[in-house]
Amino acid sequence: PFQTLTAPAPFADETSCQCQAPHEKLTIAQARLGTPVDRPVRVYADGIFDLFHSGHARALMQAKTLFPNSYLLVGVCSDELTHKFKGFTVMDETERYEALRHCRYVDEVIRDAPWTLTPEFLEKHKIDFVAHDDIPYSSAGSDDVYKHIKEAGMFVPTQRTEGISTSDIITRIVRNYDVYARRNLQRGYTAKELNVSFINEKKYRFQNQVDKMKEKVKNVEEKSKEFVYKVEEKSHDLIQKWEEKSREFIGNFLELFGPDGAW
Repeated sequence: PFQTLTAPAPFADETSCQCQAPHEKLTIAQARLGTPVDRPVRVYADGIFDLFHSGHARALMQAKTLFPNSYLLVGVCSDELTHKFKGFTVMDETERYEALRHCRYVDEVIRDAPWTLTPEFLEKHKIDFVAHDDIPYSSAGSDDVYKHIKEAGMFVPTQRTEGISTSDIITRIVRNYDVYARRNLQRGYTAKELNVSFINEKKYRFQNQVDKMKEKVKNVEEKSKEFVYKVEEKSHDLIQKWEEKSREFIGNFLELFGPDGAW
């Protein structure tokens, strides 16, 4: 556990840190009491983890803290499996594996994790419990791929974080596609890298020029307003001084030429 805070979590197929203790079957109640004392409870969580975000991290935090003493193994499905059963991903499998290795709650990462958990897989990795949100996950011809895990008393639910998901992030990008495409063209990305057509590239570049012109006009307007304000301020001072002087002049005139004046 200390190592996960100072270095990436190891891959299951590259580590020699195998569970050597007798692997007796535990109940959830026993695990919550902190037993067995000779080893941590081995908790497994799996997923695609595309565009790794805070919702993923919070689910793993819950999985890690289900029991007083636990070791969290995280299975990440490969591109081949994911594209077959779910669809295309933004990040490839290597990027997704690496993202998980740097999450503080993860003790070990299992690459190319199976879509459906078999008894052989659970035995190989000495898994005590499987953590996942409790919404039935229908896939690969099954109404719930975790049904047999639940029936075996090995399933422990976690809570989903509302308002954040990979689909939400992708939706934001699609919704603001023009803005992101224009910004990245400005940053030096080519139309080919952004998969932008020739016409759209010209349109975006023209829009960028229009935005720059608007910004210049805005700056000129602000400077003009500032200039006008200063002129008005000075004019006001001049008028005020002129009025003071004129009153003084009129007073002097009346002193000289009024009924009681010197003349």
